Amino acid sequence: MTSKHMKAIRQHQFGGPEVLRYEEAPVPELKAGEVLVRVHAAGINPPDWYLRDGYKMLPPEWQPQVAFPVILGTDISGVVEALADDVTHFAVGDEVYAMVRFPDGLAGDSRAYAEYVSVPATDLARKPAGIGHVHAAGAPMSLLTAWQFLIALGHDAPNPLQPQQHVPVPLKDKTVLVNGAAGGVGHLLVQIAKWQGARVIAVASGRHEALLRELGVDRFIDYTQEVPEELVRDADLVIDAVGGPASGRFLRTLKRGGALFPIFPLGFDGFDEAAQRGVTVSSTQVRSSGAQLAQLAGLLDDGTIRVVIDSTYPLAEARQAHERAARGNLQGKLVLTVA
Repeated sequence: MTSKHMKAIRQHQFGGPEVLRYEEAPVPELKAGEVLVRVHAAGINPPDWYLRDGYKMLPPEWQPQVAFPVILGTDISGVVEALADDVTHFAVGDEVYAMVRFPDGLAGDSRAYAEYVSVPATDLARKPAGIGHVHAAGAPMSLLTAWQFLIALGHDAPNPLQPQQHVPVPLKDKTVLVNGAAGGVGHLLVQIAKWQGARVIAVASGRHEALLRELGVDRFIDYTQEVPEELVRDADLVIDAVGGPASGRFLRTLKRGGALFPIFPLGFDGFDEAAQRGVTVSSTQVRSSGAQLAQLAGLLDDGTIRVVIDSTYPLAEARQAHERAARGNLQGKLVLTVA
């Protein structure tokens, strides 16, 4: 029988990595439609440190009200421990993975940095058999982001970032530039674009060239040595996995009729220039989807898509993992392991 208490990473105030505390917390109680998962690994993503800091990067009207203590994290891989009575398509002992309650859990309701997490069954999928829990935990948010930008939204929820829904564009035989190509989302964007038949130009620092060549990129640009927006012309699509105000510099690399997809669009102010150049600018917010993770499991299982792990840390060392994230220049994903 599951204990009523567990170890988790909690914070009692906003701040830097030093606010993360490894301590006891109550095991979540199951509600209708939920599954209790014994966590084996938890992936780390930018929204984790945005919440930890108090969402300072969001406009005040977008900042959710947070009730402390908070447990960070959305991405998990683990084993089903218990199920609500109305959940019939999973069983105790199933190996599963999920992005938990995102974006609905922006105020800290996802709670993945813990030994146990309650997961809506609709967010959950069976873990790909061909990979371990660490790689499975590194996948959900980053892979769903790449998939929903490039292949299919998988939902009809209103887009909070723009009036119209985001629409992916055809990739076969297109030239696609990926900025931030070695990061958690970037290295998956590269693989999906190649799988779809695109010619991929990867922009990253030089230390990542060997990995990106291995992942099949057709051209590599080391941004520390060259200026990519001065070298590339007539691209069909730019996917900026770094995003922010600087995304507009890539407009000049695109052909008329092309598209710019900033993964992090806040601060982008190049819409007038985009209109003059005949370029579409579009973004979306990733949403949890057990159905899409079930679809993606096959691509992870057979190696079509590979999750690269930058480094792992025990759950108790979440502070050190966040300090690693703050240093930047990640190659793939950071993952917490849960004993």
